[in-house]
Amino acid sequence: MGLALAVSALVPSYPAGAADEYQWAALGDSYTAGGFVGDPLPPLGDASRDGCDRTSDAYPGVVERELDEFPPGKYVHLTNVSCGNATITDIANTKQTPISPVQPPAAGWPAVDPQIQRAKLNDKTDVVTIGVGGNSLPFGGMLLKCLELGATLGKSCREYYTSPPEGEESIQHKLARVQDEYVEMLAKVHQAAPNAKVIAVGYPAVLPEESSDCNRASLTELSSIKHADIDWLRDHVLKPLNSTIQQVTSFFGDRYVDVYSSSVGHDACQSADTKWVEGICGDAADYWPSKIPGTLLNCGLIGKRVTLVHPNAEGHANTAAHVERAIRIALLNH
Repeated sequence: MGLALAVSALVPSYPAGAADEYQWAALGDSYTAGGFVGDPLPPLGDASRDGCDRTSDAYPGVVERELDEFPPGKYVHLTNVSCGNATITDIANTKQTPISPVQPPAAGWPAVDPQIQRAKLNDKTDVVTIGVGGNSLPFGGMLLKCLELGATLGKSCREYYTSPPEGEESIQHKLARVQDEYVEMLAKVHQAAPNAKVIAVGYPAVLPEESSDCNRASLTELSSIKHADIDWLRDHVLKPLNSTIQQVTSFFGDRYVDVYSSSVGHDACQSADTKWVEGICGDAADYWPSKIPGTLLNCGLIGKRVTLVHPNAEGHANTAAHVERAIRIALLNH
């Protein structure tokens, strides 16, 4: 996220820091930024685009519109600095190099500062929401490895990550590292915004409760991932990731937003009118790519876009409902 875009998703009508508004900073990864859900923020062609793929119908924008005035006469001023592919350390410690496939500069996207700096967190910040952790495993990379192994007869994804080859962390080590990183990150968020209510947002049910729901021949679902590996990813990766985030959040006395429970049955392997998460390929706006350069994946062959198991508009609307409630409670008790 480039320095120029710390104000990309602000409400333009109200001056920052005004006494009649609350300050809310939204931090996070692509599950917060949106990627392909709604219109790009900033708009395509805008000089301040930073490669972070924030969009208008991702949950921060939906919540902002729902809050409007809260309470009457007091506005909630949103600073959204979420960025696709962000890791936990990108929130408070490290510069991130965005990877947006949408109109990248010839020389690639420049690195952006840690999100707590971009959001300008300070003692006037009232609420901070954070949706991050998946890329630190990395969950997306694990899905791709499971796709690869699912297309072969040999080792399963579960075996690969429980007894990993040289140079690869086991899932136990991954989750332990994520816990340590999340503790350090939350400590730094509280240090930067000492008066803020901090709200951590978990991940939705992107995988089915019954792996047999998935058609392994369908790219609009989870494609070649073996059913046993889907069960393993759900019970030994995704659920423990959410539990880790919840436990660390509770340790700090912060609020955890569970979006998993409400999204069960709306995973990537459900029908198009039921799913809240697109599959490997799925529906997305025209500006979003249909293939990934350097790979064999070409969703355009089936009239789809590369969505790589990310929430659609319905998924973001569900997350928004839970986050909005948490923000209202936080501000009422502020």
